[in-house]
Amino acid sequence: MELSYCVVNTNGRDLLLECLRSIRETHPEGTEHEILVLDNASDDGSAEAVAAKFPEVRVIRRERRAGLAENNSLIMGEARGEFCLLLNEDSELLDGAVRELLDALSGDRGAAVAGAQLVDPDGRAIPCAWRFPSLETALAQALLLHRRLVTQSHGGDGPPREVGWIQSCTMLIRREVADSVGYLDTDFFVYSEEVDFQKRMHDAGWRILHVPRARAIHHEQLATDRSPGGRRRIVQFHRGRDLYMRKHHSKPVVLLSRVLWSASYVPRALAAIFMPGREPGTYWLHARQALRPWRGEGMREAAEAYNASLAASGGTQVPERSSSRAAAS
Repeated sequence: MELSYCVVNTNGRDLLLECLRSIRETHPEGTEHEILVLDNASDDGSAEAVAAKFPEVRVIRRERRAGLAENNSLIMGEARGEFCLLLNEDSELLDGAVRELLDALSGDRGAAVAGAQLVDPDGRAIPCAWRFPSLETALAQALLLHRRLVTQSHGGDGPPREVGWIQSCTMLIRREVADSVGYLDTDFFVYSEEVDFQKRMHDAGWRILHVPRARAIHHEQLATDRSPGGRRRIVQFHRGRDLYMRKHHSKPVVLLSRVLWSASYVPRALAAIFMPGREPGTYWLHARQALRPWRGEGMREAAEAYNASLAASGGTQVPERSSSRAAAS
């Protein structure tokens, strides 16, 4: 089998159905494939809705909440395709995207990953490829030069090109390479898990490709979530980046990077005071978390609390199971 679509969902029923609709409508004809959905202990009827509307999809139901690193590793381990296309439930493929991604990896045997150019729901290109985090990238952000010196996707057209890392919400992976590096590190819950994953592949001699002609919509939740869960996202974001830095850099670099990243949010917080629609408090929270990423409660704690509440209420805690049938065409 050539391609496995691998979609991870947590309580995103409506977005998930749109993601699956986009797969059905844009899949390149003649490519043998399967579609897998890992439902991360959702309580919004996601799994049932998929079974009703997309019977060709194989659903892996989890009975406890886990992080994206663990879930993506699990679903790739279940996949049978030569290539795995990782998708978040809030991603929508646009016409031709899958063909462009497959052609990019098939045409470059030294590449392990190919990522689409992401756009917002209005069709505007959004950053989705960057240099690997380092002291230099932290300094660039502190000097407000991040988009010029760190971002490697700029929304244009052109052939695939090598970058540091790409966002994982629409990421095609050569499965044998994922297996060779041990999939994703589950010490990461969510955020920076894909950076570490691609860094390990890069260090093993593989290239990471950004494919501008492959386009996908991403409903970015870190930037748009104003609910109480949005604070947890920010906490988890900085924890993930700090874990990456501690794993791949020296302690002095980690400490200085914390200071630089924290400082980079201060002018944004001040500017937000005078800009309609911006929330200074969000930038101050980023500044505090960048400096002391261990503070506060993140998405991991929310998942642990949810799992504990299930156990306390007598919720069934059983091994993961699959339902529906796998698709191949």
